Amino acid sequence: MDWANIFILDTTWAFAAEIAVRVTVMFIMIILFLRFTGKRGVRQLSIFELTIILSLGSIAGDPMFTKDLPLIQALLIMSIVICLYRLCTWLMMKYQPFEDLLEGTSLYIVEDGLLVLEKIEGGEMSHDEFFSEMRMQGVEHLGQVRVGLLETTGDFSLLLYPHDQVRYGLPLFPKQYKLVDQINADEYYPCMSCGYVDKPLKVDQPCGRCQNKCIGWAKAINNKIVR
Repeated sequence: MDWANIFILDTTWAFAAEIAVRVTVMFIMIILFLRFTGKRGVRQLSIFELTIILSLGSIAGDPMFTKDLPLIQALLIMSIVICLYRLCTWLMMKYQPFEDLLEGTSLYIVEDGLLVLEKIEGGEMSHDEFFSEMRMQGVEHLGQVRVGLLETTGDFSLLLYPHDQVRYGLPLFPKQYKLVDQINADEYYPCMSCGYVDKPLKVDQPCGRCQNKCIGWAKAINNKIVR
């Protein structure tokens, strides 16, 4: 194996110095580009912002080490992208449908302690993904949640019930989120598909809310929120 070919090939000291200059210029341009977009930091990115970042990486990466790509071309492309970004941002502020097209819309995943069936059935968020997000915010069961909203950035926003309004709900932790094999008449059980709480007469009784989509019943809990 020719290690010199792998690591060096035809790289000369002059080209190494040129790469250093190219990288420095493009590094400064990336910082300026991000400042011009108005972003103070990068947390969860929307689809539109992620597209800009990916484009930026492609625009800035190649000119750093490719001899036949002059920096002026990269600077021109980045300037055009900045203008397009500014134009799209202005259009999103003026026209809500355009913003919804580029950024998407927030999704209601939980309302009044119940999963929103249309979003779960549409595959817009899985049970596991949803439960994980809830657990990380200290929620133990759906009876604690008044509203759960999936933001366009991928973050999860919650409005919780006050302590005195917490109700029985579907548990979110694996040891409690499991099928029961026996029903007690005086206890509450949530549907494991939609979170609807009922007093079923038997373990194979369909849910009164999601009917045949019900995968079974778990044991409901009504623990208060601990912060």
